[in-house]
Amino acid sequence: MKLTILGSGAAVPSPRRGMSGYLLEVGGDTVVLDTGPGTMHRLMKAGTDPRHVTHLLYTHSHLDHSGELPSWLAAFRVPGEERSLPLTIIGSAGFMTTFAALRETYGHMIEESGYTLETVILRGEARDRHEADGWSVQAFPVDHIDSSIGLRITDAAGRVFVYTGDTAPCGSLAELCSNADLLLIESSTPDGRRLPRHLTPSDAGECAARAKARRVVLTHMYPECDGVDMLAGLRRVFEGEALLAEDGMTVEI
Repeated sequence: MKLTILGSGAAVPSPRRGMSGYLLEVGGDTVVLDTGPGTMHRLMKAGTDPRHVTHLLYTHSHLDHSGELPSWLAAFRVPGEERSLPLTIIGSAGFMTTFAALRETYGHMIEESGYTLETVILRGEARDRHEADGWSVQAFPVDHIDSSIGLRITDAAGRVFVYTGDTAPCGSLAELCSNADLLLIESSTPDGRRLPRHLTPSDAGECAARAKARRVVLTHMYPECDGVDMLAGLRRVFEGEALLAEDGMTVEI
């Protein structure tokens, strides 16, 4: 597996960090997790055509994580830019309610044309799993909004990648993150300035230590994180390798 950070920022615009978006190359597929505004542009800068993405996975429906979805689907209808590869969209039941509303709002502008579109609901409370080409994904409920899920992806070799999405400290994180080879975990603000239903570096470190994660990447940072040693709080409680996400960074798993 290989992870590319497309957007390591949060809901507040930043010249340094785009809004949430991550490219994961796994098995025979090209997967994008969350599509905040600007994700397609940064994906193309990373050398991947959006038409070659096989799966879009969503942690929740907040605009900094999903706001570009209508633009993705609309782009596939532009003459000369059509796609033929099937596309699978995966999210919680709550996310799919939002997606249904988008389809009603935009109508034919975002309808599939020339390709097949499959939607898969992962009900985090059921720990259900979706099997794909050489990998699988499980969803776990996290404490952000009612429909939020964290995603645990396992490849055919047994390597585990976890993306928490947005969350506060909660009981399900230990199981979600357990023994992750790479844990991509939100850390929205510096220690001492926690936002409601979000994590700080120390929170992330405590989660990683309890879960016995092997490597950690902190992401989803608001502009106030710039100029702060965001890894210091994490390292007080987590002894493994830790990185700070930057747009364009790639990490082998």
